[in-house]
Amino acid sequence: MKNSQKQNQMANAIRFLSIDSIEKANSGHPGLPMGTADIATVLYTRFMSHDPREPEWPNRDRFVLSAGHGSMLLYSLLYLTGYKDITLNQIKNFRQLGARTAGHPEYGYAGGIETTTGPLGQGLANAVGMAIGERLMNNRFGDLINHYTYVLVGDGCLMEGISQESISIAGHLKLKKLIVFWDDNDISIDGKIDLADSTDQSTRFSACGWNTIEIDGHNQEEVSKAIEQAHHSDRPTLIACKTTIGFGAPHKAGTNKTHGAPLGAEEVMAARKALQWDAPPFAVPAEILDDWRLSGLNAAKKRIEWDRKFSDLDINLRTEFKRLMRGDLPCTFDAEINEYKKKLAANQSEISTRKASEMALEIINQIIPETIGGSADLTESNNTKTSQMVGITSQDFSGRYIHYGIREHAMAAVMNGLALYGGIIPYSGTFLCFSDYARPAMRLSSLMGIRVIYVMTHDSIGLGEDGPTHQPIEHLASLRSIPNHLVFRPADAMETLECWQLALKSRKTPSTLALTRQNLLSVRRGYESGNLCAFGAYELKPASGSAKVTIFASGSEVSIAVAAREILEEDGIATRVVSVPCFRLFEKQEESYRKTIVGTAPIKIAVEAGVPQGWSRFIGIDGIFIGMHGFGASGPIETLYPHFGITPEAVVDAAKSRSNINC
Repeated sequence: MKNSQKQNQMANAIRFLSIDSIEKANSGHPGLPMGTADIATVLYTRFMSHDPREPEWPNRDRFVLSAGHGSMLLYSLLYLTGYKDITLNQIKNFRQLGARTAGHPEYGYAGGIETTTGPLGQGLANAVGMAIGERLMNNRFGDLINHYTYVLVGDGCLMEGISQESISIAGHLKLKKLIVFWDDNDISIDGKIDLADSTDQSTRFSACGWNTIEIDGHNQEEVSKAIEQAHHSDRPTLIACKTTIGFGAPHKAGTNKTHGAPLGAEEVMAARKALQWDAPPFAVPAEILDDWRLSGLNAAKKRIEWDRKFSDLDINLRTEFKRLMRGDLPCTFDAEINEYKKKLAANQSEISTRKASEMALEIINQIIPETIGGSADLTESNNTKTSQMVGITSQDFSGRYIHYGIREHAMAAVMNGLALYGGIIPYSGTFLCFSDYARPAMRLSSLMGIRVIYVMTHDSIGLGEDGPTHQPIEHLASLRSIPNHLVFRPADAMETLECWQLALKSRKTPSTLALTRQNLLSVRRGYESGNLCAFGAYELKPASGSAKVTIFASGSEVSIAVAAREILEEDGIATRVVSVPCFRLFEKQEESYRKTIVGTAPIKIAVEAGVPQGWSRFIGIDGIFIGMHGFGASGPIETLYPHFGITPEAVVDAAKSRSNINC
């Protein structure tokens, strides 16, 4: 036998908790927990530094189950090692409404679940972010933070394109404390892997700068030696674990029949016999459970040692560390932002909102030392790198800026990992049109409720000559449709600053700032201590009398609305302008406020260089939309806006065309 009887039974505890839960739910994926139980047993009983009683201990090792469909592996581990959130009752209610044991691991529902996984490859990229986070915090706080990040991936994770983006970043940065276990079982949903893929994964990882090890994933001693070897590597490590999916199921092991369906009563009985597991469903023999719980207690000893080390720190360093881990902003943040607002009000000029964002970040990055910036190879276009920021390299993690390369998807998912790690506020940029590449990870930012800030510049046809491939049309509507996601489109420098302030204070909701390439006139004059963008929409310009027309606009089109209002007012048509920097914040306002802002003007017009979806909440079904109804075109901005009919004159004509206006 490859393992001792005790080692086999420790792993079998995982297998049969998983089998029984999936059988009871009549739904789930038994193949991965059965196939990787030996790997998980070695990791959690011999190597993992964690404390089931203190799941948020900052110096814990992170374990990310990137192959999230095998969630019962993780739930079994958490129950066996003594995490209070995952009780036997939770195990029995796997995949049931209201249980912490969801079909795929969901961050925030139980201690020990480091991230939400399921969309394949996301967990791997999150883990890269966590490994970067460990290096950053180690650089700042020394050996107070010094741990490993472990990931379990399947063939599907490695086939997803995000895996290549992620492993190339990790190899480039030499994240030596990142260790990936590959469940190399040669099976996917459709059948044998060679139906669709013939990649030599070890060679691929090696080419990206990784250390690679190949082992028998059912031999616990080989697993242990591989982890020890990985601990001595100066590069990230892939441990390719040859396994049998559904290990122990006599008739279904090694086939796709164990991937995503219960084994069935007959096969479960056969597996119990084959693996010599006599315990009834959901029961773990006392001596096996005791050994698992003891492993959890032993792992926690390192946390007690860490507490002593933490208590010996300088009090100011301890205070700052606690603030970072709580996610609090420095207490001076709002006051210093207001001081900058005063300066901005006194020195308004015609600038792009991407430049206004850079100016705001110059102040923000001085106030908040935990911001980590970046860009997907568009630093000079996104304006995300400020004077305080030095690039992070494989030799030096003292910097605060990540050059992500042209890897938008991994960039977003790595930022998720940085935010989940704690003590870090990540932001980085690309063009708004390329949010399509990042959107799956942006959706997970929202699902998990974490503070990640996406800087999306070149937000409309206003980028000009690069043409329709780069001009976002439907993207604002697409991002606004994501639940729990704040999409800001500021109209000038003052609104840009306010939107940054809101994004940084939004601890449970990620944000996207959609910013212009072209210069804009200042539409907000003077200083106001309050944050008007916090209302989502506010009256920027009132009507001279009872409003006949209300013009709603966001971003670069607010100045068009203001210019149209001046013409209409001169013609005796009372017109108001409402700036709409954030739909979702407007939705959160009291009904009375929303009704006041929408108003009762008989003509309502919305202006935005995008598609009309979403604007009906302001203008109703009878309102007028001035914007895009197809893709853009290549040409100078001065010709594009008139070409597509997005001008003050077009707004005026639309207002006057309504028969109930007497001109």
